[in-house]
Amino acid sequence: MNFSQLAKLQALKKHLENFRNNHPRFEPFVNAVSREALREGAVIEINVTSPEGKNYVTNMKLNNEDIEFLKALQALNTLADKS
Repeated sequence: MNFSQLAKLQALKKHLENFRNNHPRFEPFVNAVSREALREGAVIEINVTSPEGKNYVTNMKLNNEDIEFLKALQALNTLADKS
């Protein structure tokens, strides 16, 4: 790992710590979903409401490639925790 990558990882770690502090219930939720529901055929739905009240909704049905990608993100999270 070169210096630039290490610096980016350190910045990511700081952002992650801030996010965890701001949203303490999110990580336990994601962990429960990962353990109990994250498998092929599961549907993830995302609903975002802007401050003005406009609503955006989408969903996706997970396939094996999606699961592999999400596991890679989890590994990145673990790597950030260790640095």
